[in-house]
Parts: sequence; structure tokens; C-alpha cells
Amino acid sequence: MNENQLLERITVNPAIFGGKPIIRGCRLAVEHVLGMLAAGDDFETLIEGYPWLEQEDILACLAYAHRLVEHERVEPLIVNAAA
Repeated sequence: MNENQLLERITVNPAIFGGKPIIRGCRLAVEHVLGMLAAGDDFETLIEGYPWLEQEDILACLAYAHRLVEHERVEPLIVNAAA
């Protein structure tokens, strides 16, 4: 499954979580899945906690996060030491 196909699993519904991205129209926000992964939970733990969740849903969350930061750039702050 390619990234575009994965991203089709992420939906936005203004009536659910104020329009935050969610997985396949369910009440599970992408940010929640990413937070669990960041906290050290693995795919198996997420799937045990949400039996309807599929591995591709988790990969879709990672692909969504990748798309958000893909073109992000941080410019260094230049400090004038002579001042």
C-alpha cells in the first residue's frame, strides 16, 4: 500500500473532535495514535486496545505526520556577537 492509499484512511469530520484528523471516520484521533507511539507503545499494544484498528491505520497516522513535517524548515537564529 502506498502513502496516498494509506492517507485515504485519515478523514476529517467537523462534527468529530472539532475537525481533527481521525482514522476512518471513527472517534480515534491521529494525534492520539501518534502520542501512544511516542510514549513507547508498539503496534500490537494499539491494536489490542482498539481491536478494530489495523496496522495500515497506524501506518496512515505515521504517513500523515510525515506529510505535515516533510517540507518544514527551521531557520537558525543569527545573533550578532559584536552588539
